[in-house]
Amino acid sequence: MHTVVEETVQARLILSLHRSVRLRVTLTYRPEDPLAVRMGFPAEFSLDEPADDPGRDGEAADDIVWVFARRLLSAGLELPAGLGDVHVRPAVGRRTMVELRAPEGTALLQFDTTDLRRFLWRSRLLVSEGEEHLHLDADRALAELLG
Repeated sequence: MHTVVEETVQARLILSLHRSVRLRVTLTYRPEDPLAVRMGFPAEFSLDEPADDPGRDGEAADDIVWVFARRLLSAGLELPAGLGDVHVRPAVGRRTMVELRAPEGTALLQFDTTDLRRFLWRSRLLVSEGEEHLHLDADRALAELLG
């Protein structure tokens, strides 16, 4: 059985120069997927149009989850990092900005760097950086890809 690192932190979704809203973000690290981190956001912050799903009467929608490289998050605490849909960069004070790009739009989030460092430190207790390859299961990954 693998241990999972999961931490819920507060972030600010930047709406404009003078407006932002607080939201909870769940950070998750799983040793069976050692190269990735997950950021989960409440569904009400989705850029997608809400779907008409009659099976959800009264139920909370699932969180939106972004999956990206743990190394990207770590690098972005020190210097701007990212080439694709996820960009991470240090900001003034003890803040880190995470920019998520999708066809529907871009979301800019501000985190307390201390929260992200603590999460990464806990993930490294399970799998040290540079030792991720020791935790990869190629057969399982191939089975997941092929469905």
